[in-house]
This record gives sequence, structure tokens and C-alpha cells, in this order.
Amino acid sequence: MGDAADLKSNWNFPTQVLFGPGRIASLPAGCRSLGMARPLLVTDPGLAALPMIAEALELCRADGLGVALFSEVKGNPTGANVEAGIAAFKAGGHDGVIAFGGGSALDAGKTIAFVARQSRHWSEFEDRGTNWKLADPEAIAPILAVPTTAGTGSETGRVGVILDERDHIKKIVFHPKMLPGLVISDPELTVGLPAKLTAATGMDALAHCLEAYCAPGFQPLCEGIAVEGMRLIKDWLPRAVHEGQDVEARAYMLAAASMGSTAFQKGLGAIHSLSHPVGALYDTHHGLTNAVFMPYVLQFNRTAIEAKMQRLAAWLGLGTPGFPAFLDWVLRFREELGIPHSLAEIGVDDSRTDEIVAMALDDPTAPTNPVPLEAAPVRRLFEDALAGRLA
Repeated sequence: MGDAADLKSNWNFPTQVLFGPGRIASLPAGCRSLGMARPLLVTDPGLAALPMIAEALELCRADGLGVALFSEVKGNPTGANVEAGIAAFKAGGHDGVIAFGGGSALDAGKTIAFVARQSRHWSEFEDRGTNWKLADPEAIAPILAVPTTAGTGSETGRVGVILDERDHIKKIVFHPKMLPGLVISDPELTVGLPAKLTAATGMDALAHCLEAYCAPGFQPLCEGIAVEGMRLIKDWLPRAVHEGQDVEARAYMLAAASMGSTAFQKGLGAIHSLSHPVGALYDTHHGLTNAVFMPYVLQFNRTAIEAKMQRLAAWLGLGTPGFPAFLDWVLRFREELGIPHSLAEIGVDDSRTDEIVAMALDDPTAPTNPVPLEAAPVRRLFEDALAGRLA
């Protein structure tokens, strides 16, 4: 039996979600429900060229909303993207943000809404200590999120991950009111996502659920959500990858992605601690980088998570429950989805190992890894993932 004093934590759970095919039709009413009359729709250049964005803008305009488009968002959104978005928000006299797209657009849109009316630079709200209390909560613009990928789950998260070009560090910007006031999760918006991106973003959702489940601390609600999220991903991600027009598979993956971001308020770990600097320095896709690191971090954490893997493997129906069964499943799952086995295969080399190790140790996700992170073991972990060497 443990000490009841350990069973103390803070619980926060998602916002209102309008879920299901065709729900994008609710966009104008959703904006008005949040008090928006002149929303800024934030997306990325690729989506901006697709009919779904033109249709969303037309829906808003037909309802009398003074909507405008901002699409200067990179795959790994930068501080310059945020600052340009803030300038557009102010110049257009906007009163809210529609964050529309994958994780990059959602993170950028949420950060723009958070910071546009603040007196401080966006980087001052990095998720360290009580930085979030520096913000004026009344100045945060309302946010409506429309995810078009099933990966980051940023639509039900309270952070935005932004690359600070000044020091080449991905910074996690946090405030409780960055949680969107309304989410429209329409799986029909995700059917056009290519198979490789579907796989990479789906593995991102798996990494969120897995690390949340493994993180230390008492958060049984998050753990329950995480394990069911992993079951959905196991059952539905291959179908979404191989049968991209399957709206049912896309719907279950959208739900799983939102579950991952809901669960990871409990914590993340070394998958993300290492993925963040690699993405910042090599501009790799975040979900794909997480997928590559996953088995190496599992092996690194084995001593601390063995009992949890026993329960998880049983829940997922992996035959003989235990850590080996789960690790073997992860390796087979990655192979089935076409995920590379090593960092070298996605363009990473050993020229910046020292920087990556230092940045990983300083990443805000590092403290909730099940095994404490120290320089020498983290270096070996990175080198193993680089070489594809799994002990």
C-alpha cells in the first residue's frame, strides 16, 4: 500500500467537441458561440490551397462573419510565424482565431490567440514554473480548433510548440486558456491525408498515449484515456493508412488523437525530450521522429515501466502479456506502417549530438520520464536510435 498523501494532483479535461462527419457546417455558429465576429483563420500554405479552406471561409462569410486568412505557418512553426500572425490579427481587427489544420497550424493559431493582446513576447510564456501566470487571462482571444490530421491532438491541448529561431529550441508555450473553447472534429476533413502522413501523425498520437500512461504521478483518468487511445490506434491506424477514404477509421483516429493530448497533461517523457531538439535542428516531422525514437525509449525505461507494460499488453490483447510482447508489437506496427527504424534514415547524423543531449535534458518533458534523464545514458540512447541499435 502507498501513502495517501501521494494521491494529490490537479485534473483538467477537455472542452466542448462537436464530433462526426459533416460537423464543419457548424463553424459559423461555433464562432458566434465564442463571441467572434471577425475571426482570423490560421492554417498552413498547403491546406490554404485546398477547397476545404475556401469552403470554410465561404461558410463564415455567408453568415456575416468578417473572416480573414493567415497561412504563413511552417511544418515546425516558428516564432516568426507567430509574430506575423499577431501582426495580421491586429491589422485586421480580429477578435478570435479559427485554428484549422494539423498540429502546426493548431499550435500556431492557439499561440497567436494567446499572445496577440499580451504585453510580453511569446517566448516568455514557455512552460516553466509559473510563467503562464505572467499573462493577462482576460486578454486571450477565443479559439475554435478544427483538426485535419489525427496526431498531435492539439485541439484538446493547452500548449503550442513553437521553434524559437534565436536559439533553435522548440519552446512549449502554455496557458490553461489556450485550450480551445470549441473543437469541430469532422473526420471527412482528414480523408485526403496521404498514407505516409497518416502513419506519422498516428504514431504521434500513440507516443502521446504511451508516454502519458508511463509518466509517474497519480492521474488515473489520464491513464484510462491513454490505454483506450492506444487500443483505438492499434485497431484503426493501419486501416486509415491503407484505406484512406474510410471515414470510420478516420473518425476513430481523430478520437484517439484527442485522447492522447488529453492524457498527456499527466506528462510526457524521453521520446519527446529527444524528438523536440532533433526536430528543431534537423526540421524532421515531429510524429515521424517520435515513432523512430519509440522502441529505444521503451527499452531505456524498461525497469520502471515493466509492470505497466504487463497490464497494457493484456488490454491490447497481445498474447503473452509483458514488456517483450509490447515492444515486439511496436516494432511490427512500425514496420507495417513503413516507419524507418533509425534516425539516420530520416536525415539525422551525429554532428550535433552534444547539442541534442543538452537540449533533451533541458526540455520541459524530461522531468516526467519514468527513468531520470542524465547526460551519459541519454547520449547512448540517442546514438542507439541513430544507428538502429536496439539492445
